[in-house]
Amino acid sequence: MLTTALQQKLDQARFVVEEAFDTFPPETMVIAWSGGKDSTLLLTLVLEICRARSLKPPRVLDIDQGDAFSEIIEFRTRLVQNWNLDLVIVRNNDFLDRLSQIGDVIPVKLLNNLNRAALGEIGHNGEAITWDPAAPACNYLMKAVPVREWQREHHIQAMFTGIRWDEHSARQSETFFSTRTNPPHTRIHPLLHLTERDIWDATFSLDVPFNALYEQGYRSIDTRTGTHKTSDLPAWKQDLDNTRERGGRSEEKEKMMEQLRALGYM
Repeated sequence: MLTTALQQKLDQARFVVEEAFDTFPPETMVIAWSGGKDSTLLLTLVLEICRARSLKPPRVLDIDQGDAFSEIIEFRTRLVQNWNLDLVIVRNNDFLDRLSQIGDVIPVKLLNNLNRAALGEIGHNGEAITWDPAAPACNYLMKAVPVREWQREHHIQAMFTGIRWDEHSARQSETFFSTRTNPPHTRIHPLLHLTERDIWDATFSLDVPFNALYEQGYRSIDTRTGTHKTSDLPAWKQDLDNTRERGGRSEEKEKMMEQLRALGYM
């Protein structure tokens, strides 16, 4: 059962979603969805508002990083079918195709102009890039680059994301509506004010489905090789107040979050 405080937080999240639909046509919006707990709660709230307004929901955007958990793919496939989602999966074809052709070390000169420029943006000046999906350079190529190119191609004006203030210091200055310039669009963050505990309480109270990896002890999920369990306890039974939610993620990438977010990362 929802507490009064959590009900008020969810009402605030719904208000942000409502304001977004008052501002942008649904066909110019997209919902970033990784299959994680936060973005699935976000997706639930957006779909709820769309049903109430008799609107066709925006497209749902996921990223093929080349290193996904099988549990994520299964969960995504099931919800797409059950919820009739209009799913778009973006992929950095230039990088991943060369990876399959050449191997784990790719000469930068073989990449296209877009990827070479992106590496320059994050200060990668080496002659080659080594495949490590959890490393900042690979993470940037796999996520930020294909997402922003898809946004540009489809003239996306707004993107819903499930980020929260409490999950990383790089996100603590975010606002519910945040403008971006590359490409020009608005990021909409309805869950900013919720805590990790709030997410789990809302998930169970609203009967929101969640990925089986959380039952296995993962608290925050990214790439398969770059994410580790933080306990053998289910995520919601762990000490959420005194331990790091993203403690199972790549430390190198966590340290670069400020720079990556300034360049368009979520």
